[in-house]
Amino acid sequence: MTARHPRCNPQTGAALNLILFHPDEISRPLPRQDPRAQHLLTVLRRRVGDTFDAGQTNGPRGKGTLLHLAPDHLQIRFDWEPAPPPPLDPLTLAIGLPRPQTARKILQEAAALGVQALHFVRTEKGEASYADSTLWHSGEWRRHLEHGTAQAFCTRLPALTHGNTLAGLLDTLPAPVHGIALDNYEAPGPLSKCHVIRDTRLFVFGPERGWSEGERELLRGRGLVFAHLGTRVLRLETAVVAAVAIFKAQRGAM
Repeated sequence: MTARHPRCNPQTGAALNLILFHPDEISRPLPRQDPRAQHLLTVLRRRVGDTFDAGQTNGPRGKGTLLHLAPDHLQIRFDWEPAPPPPLDPLTLAIGLPRPQTARKILQEAAALGVQALHFVRTEKGEASYADSTLWHSGEWRRHLEHGTAQAFCTRLPALTHGNTLAGLLDTLPAPVHGIALDNYEAPGPLSKCHVIRDTRLFVFGPERGWSEGERELLRGRGLVFAHLGTRVLRLETAVVAAVAIFKAQRGAM
């Protein structure tokens, strides 16, 4: 597989393969001070008549053509592909609320990998103040999902919730819960050998300090099985990427 050549995100300096627009922005001029306009003009060096890869959030992909360059805005025409982008993988992640800098990495990587939903939950050993971060209350989290999605040259964003308890989240899921809890201490075997992985629709990751015994009992009581990711102690964001990659590989998607 040949990788696409990355382009620089004007806000973070990270790679960007597609420029996303919300549906209500399609018929409006793009303000020149918008970071996407700056990206088009200074990084991609697009001029009037040039095209670029564009996407409509949770909608089609296509091409944008720069029609007019005014002092305060850009006029863009969009031509959308008839075929919809591929669906998200049928996998939900429940993650004990981590420190905000870790959550930012997880948001981008999980969106790039194409998971269906992300739920950041409060846990017994988690730091309570993480739930009050401006990451969640300012809407910053959405920008990280959009960046990860654009990096993957896709348009579909995962659903997201934050601040529920682990028990509260499990109560919202239809029974039976086909899920796997990642735990390096009490798991009987590695995730890659877990017999239920092909039917799994939920991965649950503990916070940085791990699960409490009560939470382990709760997970077992809801029918989740335990698996580990090997003998090495991984950062939470690394564990998320590794687990999702194993899931996709088992389904022949990677």
